[in-house]
Amino acid sequence: MITVTSSSGKVEIVTARSTEAADAQEISNLLGTETTAVFGRVNVLYLLEKANLAVTLITARNKVLAHAAFCDYPIGELVAWEPFMQSFSYFEKCTPLNTLFLHLFVAQPNFSTGSAKEIVRVLFSSWDLIEPALSEIFEPVRCVKEPEVLCSAFVCHRHRYYPQLHIRKARVEDHDDLIHIFAEQLEDLSSSYGPYFLAELIESQDEENHVAVCENEGRAVGFMALSGTVNVKLLDEYFELGPFNGLTKANTEHPSDTADNAEKPLPSRQDGGGVLKESDDEVHNHKNMFFFPYCTAKDSEQSQMISEPKTDSDIPNAFCIQMFIIDKRFEMRVRGHVLIQERDFCTITVPMLSPEFALLQTFLRVISHHISTSPQELYIFHRAGLLKSFFVRVPLSADMPAIQALVNNLSLQEALLKDLEQFFEARRDPVSLRASLNSEDIEFIRANYNIESYIYYSHHAREEHGQLCHFVLNPIFQHYAKQFLKEVLRQSQKSCLYYPIYPTNRCNSKITSYNSLASLLNYMVPVRPRRQILYPLEELGVDAPSVHITKDQVPYALSHINRKLTMEPKITINARIVVVGASDTALSFLETLVFCPHLRFNNITLISAHGYLGYYDNEKMRFLSTSHCYSDKEHGQLSLHAWVNVVEEKMTGIDRPAKHVVLSGGRIVPYHHLILCTGQQYQIPLPTDVDISKHPSGSSMPAQPKRRYAGPIPSNLFTLNGRHDCQAAYNWLLSNFIGREGDAVVYGSSIDAYTCVETLLHLGVSGSRLHLVHPPTNNSGSCFGDPRVEKAVMEALKKNEVHVYQNCALAQWNDGRHSESISSACFTTAEQPLRLKCAVFMNFSHKAVDYDTFKAINDACLVYDGRLVIDSAFHTNDPTIRAAGPLTKFSRRYHADHISHTNFNSREVGRELALELLPLFDPTLEPPASQPADMDRLIPIYSQAKIQGGRLPGGYSYLHATKPTQLAPSSDAGREIVTGDAATGNYFCLRLSPRSTVETITCLSLRPLATSNYLCLYGKHEQLLNHLCSRYDEGLVPDLYSYFQESWCMALYHDRFADFEQEARQLMQSAQVGGDSVSMAELIRTLADGRRDVGGETGRFLRDRFEESGGLDAFKRSALAYLKYNRYHLTMYAQPGFL
Repeated sequence: MITVTSSSGKVEIVTARSTEAADAQEISNLLGTETTAVFGRVNVLYLLEKANLAVTLITARNKVLAHAAFCDYPIGELVAWEPFMQSFSYFEKCTPLNTLFLHLFVAQPNFSTGSAKEIVRVLFSSWDLIEPALSEIFEPVRCVKEPEVLCSAFVCHRHRYYPQLHIRKARVEDHDDLIHIFAEQLEDLSSSYGPYFLAELIESQDEENHVAVCENEGRAVGFMALSGTVNVKLLDEYFELGPFNGLTKANTEHPSDTADNAEKPLPSRQDGGGVLKESDDEVHNHKNMFFFPYCTAKDSEQSQMISEPKTDSDIPNAFCIQMFIIDKRFEMRVRGHVLIQERDFCTITVPMLSPEFALLQTFLRVISHHISTSPQELYIFHRAGLLKSFFVRVPLSADMPAIQALVNNLSLQEALLKDLEQFFEARRDPVSLRASLNSEDIEFIRANYNIESYIYYSHHAREEHGQLCHFVLNPIFQHYAKQFLKEVLRQSQKSCLYYPIYPTNRCNSKITSYNSLASLLNYMVPVRPRRQILYPLEELGVDAPSVHITKDQVPYALSHINRKLTMEPKITINARIVVVGASDTALSFLETLVFCPHLRFNNITLISAHGYLGYYDNEKMRFLSTSHCYSDKEHGQLSLHAWVNVVEEKMTGIDRPAKHVVLSGGRIVPYHHLILCTGQQYQIPLPTDVDISKHPSGSSMPAQPKRRYAGPIPSNLFTLNGRHDCQAAYNWLLSNFIGREGDAVVYGSSIDAYTCVETLLHLGVSGSRLHLVHPPTNNSGSCFGDPRVEKAVMEALKKNEVHVYQNCALAQWNDGRHSESISSACFTTAEQPLRLKCAVFMNFSHKAVDYDTFKAINDACLVYDGRLVIDSAFHTNDPTIRAAGPLTKFSRRYHADHISHTNFNSREVGRELALELLPLFDPTLEPPASQPADMDRLIPIYSQAKIQGGRLPGGYSYLHATKPTQLAPSSDAGREIVTGDAATGNYFCLRLSPRSTVETITCLSLRPLATSNYLCLYGKHEQLLNHLCSRYDEGLVPDLYSYFQESWCMALYHDRFADFEQEARQLMQSAQVGGDSVSMAELIRTLADGRRDVGGETGRFLRDRFEESGGLDAFKRSALAYLKYNRYHLTMYAQPGFL
């Protein structure tokens, strides 16, 4: 909070923030004739879209006090401004790197001067590279020659509004100034190093150890301790130092050692040839007080990082910053040029949980080794990075040797150089930019990706969109990446750049850009894919959307940057977040974190035995049912592998005191936050070992043992738990079963057993060779949610001559003999024992927590009660370990043992888990408040549908979506709307709640299902479905499949329909009715409570009051605006002016 004083002395408390599109109307209201005279006629919303930086001052009443917008070119669209600016005396110092131009300034009357000064101060404090760029703020610049364009130029200098620091060597006289900025940590430092540590540190400077201060007006306001001794060998063990020559340089001579180490680790005592250089330039910042603990940790690896002496083989080419503290008033002024002679690299190691302060924003974070267990992050800075300007231009043929040297070690250098050669031949477009995306490409991107979260599409011309094909930048200049892109956008006159990331094994030779941009992804924002309507193209005919929108393409993830984003910082999160298990819950958790545009997570690790498999390579491998949480297309559009480190091993242990996970290969993975989402897997059944020859018919059937099967796994026994297992089974079946003799036994009663049978039939296996054996179960219901579906499937099995056996417990394999493979399987039943020949055994007997996972949890002393116990906020009994999904159960204190995450939509659960964790990292979110004791006894409510689907015997496509078990109504509640017959493959059933909303959807069809469309029906009121009940009762809906393919319902399937519903709900609630200006919501509550008698039909009374309030007209305008804005998707709707 800051104060701004008006010319009349009135004081306003204001907050400075980035301008939002919602501010445009208030800013427009501040425009006056004087503003137009200076800046011309301004379209505020358009300017906000194209400005590099826009700052708004907001009062305590959340009103706009002042606003300023800056671009990287002058008013008048003078993009190539450098030659023009040479006409003025001062501007020879102006470069694209340090200059912005004011395009608009407005303020409330009498607050102009104070607001302008505050905005300029905020500008210079938030963007450290800007040097020059309102009468008291800007001063005129003398013209040295006649400019080509008649105009005047004014400049505002940074040093007039933000202090300029001087850097010099520390002196003992600085002690009294410095001791004040050490106040918060003085007690800890004094207890470790004595009360006079600061004076001793300053006095102990030598050629290898230096202390620098930042000085303002003769007073020391910042402090930095540096050491020339760096243990580069130890750093190389933890971090990828190859691109930096291991932080060493060729050994030309052996330096002499002249001093021993000090008794205490701070400072270290190693000699070398070092001289501290002073600078009047700015230095880069830090929080007002920060102390690097590695240089004080006794007997730790961190202290070793600065204490290893030089070796004979290499000479270190780096020095390190041991301590850095600065007064918070100057924290945004640090961009330091403190160097030690003959050393090229400056290094800092910081704890992973420390926020990235401003000094580090000009440093490069070094990637750690895949097996690194270092508790610190390493940042480095090269002296070449101190350049004050660089120039971006179109590449020339003469640049080819230098470019070849730059990309020599890149895996995709061949593709990059080939594209560059084509560019030289065609001379098409500057700076490795493909010529503008054609209209078909940008329409496809707009329709399939949510780019309008970042831009107003209508304010960007088609030629302003570009696709970035290649980007290579020397790592020592990585902190200039955004400035480089800003220049690329300016010179190429683009406003938006896009970069596609294709899945590795779906990428063909024509897609040459794949992964050549990995270094820049951190500066771009990932764009969420949009759920698409599955259009009935034949029925729509000419009313169908453009073929460029509906065409099938290889799915890819999309990253984006625009002019505004080039000056939007990201918050760096270095905390180690380790996720165990690649379940739907885990993927939803990762998706939520990755797609936070203002956060950059550097250390997310996914541990999964088979890695991250995004999709099936072959449709014939679909042995398992699907939850429809993620489609194959969505996996390709998310490309989580580009943001997440994947470790393909199993978790076998958790060391809670040391905070690391032990893997099956013996490696350890450290964590700060551990997320367990392993789910449950099908387990190999343990035979009862009953000899069926001695088991008389009709005798009691032995119970299936609860113990784990620990014997050798037969080669033809397949327990399918994921896509990797399905692929292995598919390959084995092709080689050893299909086309040969022998029977297959499918053991299980879940829906996966049925989908497995259908897949085997689809592969050409005769039904007479298939035996579907159902084990005993305590669940009296079917795995299908509808008895009519079950009947149709059983008839299809009978038609295909598939043998089905009920209530069979596995007794023996191979009649009790041990063998490498299964040749026969014996079962006990309530009647005659059963013995089946077996060439392959497909197991879906029961699901449970994996034994290795259980053992790791149990050995770590996490509370386990049949499943891992959590509370309503996903916490285990360890605050750093959270869990979600079928692995978990709620604590018994909730008295809800019948409810667990198994009952809910896994994608919704994963998202809620991420939202619980995000306040720990995101400063824009308020930390979660502690719940009242009585609220902590309530389990969370999840509302999304629980879905299952797959291909069932008979060639049926099956979909069943229903309310979570927690919310399921009684069986006699509501009504059913059914069309078709399950046996004929056109069955569609909707179950409505007592409030007439759709709560269950069941489809069984011989045709492919428009699944994503039908799932949009869930939760909708029947009147929203074109008065479905009345139409059905009148016999106007003979087929729900055809009914929901009609053009009227396409808007319901649109991904933004939920936003329109929310807007309509707000319109209704805010509508003021009656003479007392009562809101519609209050009126409805009054009627519901019986406090008012309308003397007629309540519904008509409410409709009349709503219409009288003007709410109906507002609703109609909102509906038309929704259809118009989404016209490219909803072309089948007529709009005003079209008829």
